[in-house]
Amino acid sequence: MHNRKNALFAGFDEGGDNWAVIATLIENCKITGINPHTWMTRTLTSLANGHPANNVGELMPWIAVA
Repeated sequence: MHNRKNALFAGFDEGGDNWAVIATLIENCKITGINPHTWMTRTLTSLANGHPANNVGELMPWIAVA
């Protein structure tokens, strides 16, 4: 277990912070009844297709249930 956790952050100082953000978004999806995989796929696809990065707030899971 330690090897997997250590490998997650190896060579990347902000790895822990980034993982905390991702885990928070995934848990928020679960709490609000959104499939995290579906939300992440839709969000990343939108960004790849040109959704403005400065408007990423529009893609957050809590907006989908608002």
